[in-house]
Amino acid sequence: MNSGMIGKIDKAHRYAQEPERMRVTGFNATFHGSHDEYTVSLDDRGWHCSCHTFAAHVLESCSHVMAAQLMLGPMLSEDARFATSDTAVPA
Repeated sequence: MNSGMIGKIDKAHRYAQEPERMRVTGFNATFHGSHDEYTVSLDDRGWHCSCHTFAAHVLESCSHVMAAQLMLGPMLSEDARFATSDTAVPA
């Protein structure tokens, strides 16, 4: 491995320790919940989840979206960190 690539790998490790350097503006994931698998996503319209709770808009969110917000926390804009389904998330 050449020395240039070693430097890039070292830099990548440093960056990975500073998640606030990156902003997630779109996100799509399969979430393995207690009862089923769900699709959780974030786009310019906000958060979405395929689970029944989210579809019913009982809380305008769900445990799967809240877990994604906690996991991605420092990489999300403040709006996306706390947004519910009815809150637009600017890119």
